[in-house]
Amino acid sequence: MATFLYKLGRLAFRRRRYVALVWVALLALAGFGAASASTATSSSFSIPGTEAQKAFDLLEQRFPAASADGATARVVFKAPDGEKMTDPANKAEVHKVADALKSGSDQIASVTDPYTAHAVSKDGSTAYVSVSYKVSSMELTDATRDDLQDAGEAAQHSGLAVEIGGDALQVMPETGATEIIGVAIAAVVLVITFGSLIAAGLPLLTALIGVGIGVSTITALANVLDLGSTTSTLAMMIGLAVGIDYALFIVSRYRAELAEGREREEAAGRAVGTAGSAVVFAGLTVVIALVGLAVVNIPMLSKMGFAAAGTVAIAVLIALTLVPAMMGFAGKRVMGRKARKAAEAETTMVAKPNMGTRWARFVLRRPVWVLLVGVIGLGTIAVPATSLEMGLPDDGSQPTSTTQRRAYDLLSDGFGPGFNGPLMVVVDTANSSDGRTAVTRVTDDISGIPHVVAVSPATFNKAGDTAMITVVPQDRPSSAETENVVHAIRDAGKDIRSDTGAEVLVTGSTAMNIDFSQKMNDALLPYLALVVGLAFLLLMVVFRSVLVPLKAALGFLLSVVAALGAVVAVFQWGWLGSLFGVEQTGPIMSMMPIFMVGVVFGLAMDYEVFLVTRMREAYVHGEKPPQAIVTGFKHGARVVTAAAVIMMAVFSGFIGSSESMIKMIGFSLAIAVFFDAFVVRMAIVPAVLALLGKRAWWLPRWLDRLLPNVDVEGEGLRKQLGETPTGGDGRGDAQGERELIRV
Repeated sequence: MATFLYKLGRLAFRRRRYVALVWVALLALAGFGAASASTATSSSFSIPGTEAQKAFDLLEQRFPAASADGATARVVFKAPDGEKMTDPANKAEVHKVADALKSGSDQIASVTDPYTAHAVSKDGSTAYVSVSYKVSSMELTDATRDDLQDAGEAAQHSGLAVEIGGDALQVMPETGATEIIGVAIAAVVLVITFGSLIAAGLPLLTALIGVGIGVSTITALANVLDLGSTTSTLAMMIGLAVGIDYALFIVSRYRAELAEGREREEAAGRAVGTAGSAVVFAGLTVVIALVGLAVVNIPMLSKMGFAAAGTVAIAVLIALTLVPAMMGFAGKRVMGRKARKAAEAETTMVAKPNMGTRWARFVLRRPVWVLLVGVIGLGTIAVPATSLEMGLPDDGSQPTSTTQRRAYDLLSDGFGPGFNGPLMVVVDTANSSDGRTAVTRVTDDISGIPHVVAVSPATFNKAGDTAMITVVPQDRPSSAETENVVHAIRDAGKDIRSDTGAEVLVTGSTAMNIDFSQKMNDALLPYLALVVGLAFLLLMVVFRSVLVPLKAALGFLLSVVAALGAVVAVFQWGWLGSLFGVEQTGPIMSMMPIFMVGVVFGLAMDYEVFLVTRMREAYVHGEKPPQAIVTGFKHGARVVTAAAVIMMAVFSGFIGSSESMIKMIGFSLAIAVFFDAFVVRMAIVPAVLALLGKRAWWLPRWLDRLLPNVDVEGEGLRKQLGETPTGGDGRGDAQGERELIRV
């Protein structure tokens, strides 16, 4: 591996003009495809294998005119105090609004009259007009949305309160200026780390090219592959972070090789051969974690994972080819003045121990205390995770300043908390001898279920083989009582099917939410087993050890649970919510934990590979285990710290998004990187390695023979270049022994 990458790095350095031209051409091609593609819509949401999805598909088949996947809206009216919506003047205003909507956009499928559709509350204070559209919310034109928003203005002038709910007002998410601030912070960190504008600009430039290619390709294929509007945002978030980090490690190693007096081409080859090997395996762990999301069997989640994994793969390829090519263009300017002076000083005197060296020595002196503080601290932060509540967002999770939330509250006050989460019961009577009798029994049985307040009369399709029944629960959609109602209806349906042959299915947004959360819970353990298992094998190949990968996996679990606890504290409990722009607390989105687990696992292994690979390299080349830890931190701590700060800055930039899922994922990834990089990798890992000593690098002989030797630490490369290694028996040179004594 190291030898091949060494040759690739030298080739890219020599042929830098051709390499740069190829990548620029790919960027232009992807940009042209994105510019010529139609605007992406929202991805179709489906949950294969669930009852709610089966019922939804049956509705589309048996009730094609109902536009089951079309956008919907509710125009909600509330009468002034002392008046009712049934008063003639108020009734006339509502009819004006309904007539205006009917004569408006040709995208409207139907508009109901609240006075004939029983859409007036019992006390007469509230009424609503239901609007159904032929297309999804993302396909609605601006003119159609304007007609909807303008429809109630005249009624407002007459004194009625008018609010609009539903997904018809849903728009593309905005990330805000904080995303640009995140990139700016990354640039500042790079300048501080390298002390050179040229060196700082290389990771940013190459990362932006990689993200540009990845996101443009996703945009070009969005409608063809049904990728959705949030896929490119998440791919940009992850691709930008890893792209900067991977290039950062290559450039940092290149500068170190130059400081040792090597020629530029040779330094580029060695940088790609050593740090590039770590980049390849770090990238593989991220790709495995993202592609592994396919085991959940949620198409939208799988597509998000594949798209982000593709962007990571591009970042790896750019780090191995375009970065050494750009270093060729930069020349010696990649070394700042301070770096050149420091290199000259090292040739005449012993260099002063840097912060990484001092920290490693501190941990080696007190490994037990460092380990206890790190584990107890993260364990304490993880406590809120025990109160995790998951769900899918609805208008009730919107800020109170939005018309959607105000409409939600008006309907809840006027018709009851469960009105905003009605259940759609679908009765398939195709195999029943007496369908109408079966449907009557379904209606009667549901009416007798506790916490059910209303059951609408059944509506049959033209063929008469399918009926729809709307059930309004007593409690709010996300409550345990409503979930019990869904299970009770499904249990009753089993008896009805055995007696009559009619199949009873429950769907609707509330049932979808319940089934989705259950599917996420069922998939979490298999997903963890697959991803952690594959990455464990991969890290065994990299580190030639059993305990190091095991320690890496356990450290990841600790950091991800702590991050989940922080997410619950901020987004569910509201702690420091205003600081992060959380206007409305509520359940954590069902897909967020498993998506966070996948991404954070890949990123956590990044730092494990980058930091511990340098320790492994020092150990293989003759240093004793404690000194190898010091050497790893001496060369890697500063760069890993910069990489973590950059990644946190990039992820934090997405907290300003108007999309609640993007905001939550941005926060969770930023805090998880903080915990994993600074607590787990920088504190717990060296403490554990110090306690293990040589046992950390133990590998059974039979397993050593089975595992392929990928030479990540560059041992084979050194032999090919004619350098005699000290050996892997733990015998260090005199300087190493002296440093070890000082520890």
